[in-house]
Amino acid sequence: MITREPTIERLATAKSLLLTPFGLDESHLFNALNVIKAHQVDEADLYFQYTRSEGWSLEEGIVKTGSFSIDQGVGVRAVSGEKTAFAYSDDISETSLLDAARTVRTISGAAKSARVKASRQKLANARALYAGVDPIATLDSATKVALLGKVERLARAKDPRVAQVMAGLASEYDVVLVARADGTLAADVRPLVRLSVTVIAQQKGRREVGSSGGGGRFGLAYFSDAQIEEYVNQAVHAALTNLDARPAPAGEMTVVLGAGWPGILLHEAIGHGLEGDFNRKGSSAFSGRIGQRVAAKGVTVLDDGTIADRRGSLNVDDEGNVSQRNVLIEDGILKGYIQDAMNARLMGVPPTGNGRRESYAHIPMPRMTNTYMLGGDKDPQEIVQSIKKGLYATNFGGGQVDITSGKFVFSASEAYWVENGKILYPVKGATLVGSGPECLKRVSMIGNDMKLDSGVGTCGKEGQSVPVGVGQPTLRIDGLTVGGTA
Repeated sequence: MITREPTIERLATAKSLLLTPFGLDESHLFNALNVIKAHQVDEADLYFQYTRSEGWSLEEGIVKTGSFSIDQGVGVRAVSGEKTAFAYSDDISETSLLDAARTVRTISGAAKSARVKASRQKLANARALYAGVDPIATLDSATKVALLGKVERLARAKDPRVAQVMAGLASEYDVVLVARADGTLAADVRPLVRLSVTVIAQQKGRREVGSSGGGGRFGLAYFSDAQIEEYVNQAVHAALTNLDARPAPAGEMTVVLGAGWPGILLHEAIGHGLEGDFNRKGSSAFSGRIGQRVAAKGVTVLDDGTIADRRGSLNVDDEGNVSQRNVLIEDGILKGYIQDAMNARLMGVPPTGNGRRESYAHIPMPRMTNTYMLGGDKDPQEIVQSIKKGLYATNFGGGQVDITSGKFVFSASEAYWVENGKILYPVKGATLVGSGPECLKRVSMIGNDMKLDSGVGTCGKEGQSVPVGVGQPTLRIDGLTVGGTA
């Protein structure tokens, strides 16, 4: 069997879905870009997208909903200085392309004679981090329904206190094609799946919730019997643990964060503050601090879009730039920010492969991919045993952060009260309150158990949502404020 190089294969797939059915080829794309470039603009691009999505959900023992959708369209953008003109259409045609091109070029009234020449066409560098499979086709409908039924049966069999089980299975096949005014063509084929499990447990009139799940950029065969049971065990454990939880104490105390998903605090409280747009405008707590100490020694934070099969990974970003492994903080010293093309140009640095957008109907901006802290040299058990009086938080729900100040508020969905190194009982209603930059400086112990989350993260920014990953080792943070209910 003869196969093509993955980058060529992805480009062929993108053309077959986004150009050929509409009578378009590369010449039409660069003709539209030339219409834009007839005016003085710094950047221009076309972003074509085809997305096929499917979802199934189970509740009260039956699969109640099933959905399937197809969306396709093109976004056309011109950038002049720090101004952006953008138009989009779900009609992929030469007429729509040219109309959009004439609209966005009005961002600049100055004429220019430069043209994108066919001889300058080049294929963007790209990675091969995941297979270009259509995950929707990797299992038939009956098997998908049976999978959700298996979640229901397993959860109810774990404990008689399990009163309700909800499960969802989502699959997406996303194909993108980017044409830039510098002659670059880039394409990606992005599978994405996710299985979510929510359990409600009841005891003596008290009801508590536990949830789990995971996924990534692969087919549905990933959800083996063993993987499904792991998610069910986690969700049931969380719900039953919360049935016995006592009101959380309040005050300033030592807090230990568990490994994996608690990295969501790192993502929100620190990661957003390291995005290029906030720092270019001077609105981040980290603005102008490259080369300065912003965290305790031993703290190294990365944003890495190059991890195979991960939910937040990309072969190329949504501007056609190859994804990268970016060191943001190294041993406590701020090394850089994550950048899209426009903010990188305005700040005089290279793009970092972090230009992302929710869809063809949105403009790109600097966004995280997989953001995590590297591990240290401490045994996690030793870190928990070091707590004289404090909180051990192993899972988190929602939270919010003020980018300008770095201040955050996060709710712990699973946490324990610890005294003299011993876990005494679970607590409920604990919220962590603090400042991202200050929190980093108070890290006193870093575990050797760094792990990434299971593949459930979605990040929102300025009304756009994109899939992301988070991770961290077990961390001890001294003097963190806990808002409780006790």
